[in-house]
Amino acid sequence: MFHFYKIPILLKIFFSDLVWNIPAKEKTIYLTFDDGPIPHLTEYVLGQLDEYDAKATFFCVGDNIKKHPKICEEIVKRGHTLGNHTFNHLKGWSTSNDDYKQNIDLCQTQIAQFQQQAKPLFRPPHGQITFNQIQHLKEKYQIIMWDVLAYDFDSSHSAHKSLQKSMKFTESGSVVVFHDNYKAEEKLKYMLPRYLKYFAEKGFCFKNIVLR
Repeated sequence: MFHFYKIPILLKIFFSDLVWNIPAKEKTIYLTFDDGPIPHLTEYVLGQLDEYDAKATFFCVGDNIKKHPKICEEIVKRGHTLGNHTFNHLKGWSTSNDDYKQNIDLCQTQIAQFQQQAKPLFRPPHGQITFNQIQHLKEKYQIIMWDVLAYDFDSSHSAHKSLQKSMKFTESGSVVVFHDNYKAEEKLKYMLPRYLKYFAEKGFCFKNIVLR
């Protein structure tokens, strides 16, 4: 399996309606975490972010929000942004447009209990989304993809290799994906503190995604 730690520029051009990176005047990284909130692991992530006064965006699965509302409340309390990752972690390519949007809206009703957003952020699970689904969603949601994928969920690469690759390809304005799910736990706990320390020492700040 080939690993795209850095998203190819042609893909960004082809899907130009989607957000892949965010230009920044200062040295800024936009950390994102997919699939939570999850007991213990999401709280671990929050603790690591606090050490560097880092803000992030958490693309949450609606069913996980429903199961763990206190963790979601804590994410918001600490100044982070909630994003929509569907209610059931659906794959867009194998889901009808109507069912997909309904599932996304269901997730948004959970998010709205904790954070009000003029134009909510949405990230498709597995990066799977069709042109038709983009058209259905883009007026209501800002669709956020990524510039760098950390592959913390993938055991075929060592945590050290994934960390080195992620650091190599991150630049100012990068939207970077980690995962607060149990599949990624071991690698995430190795990678995240080292990643944060490396870029903090280089003068980068970590911000949550706020688009106008």
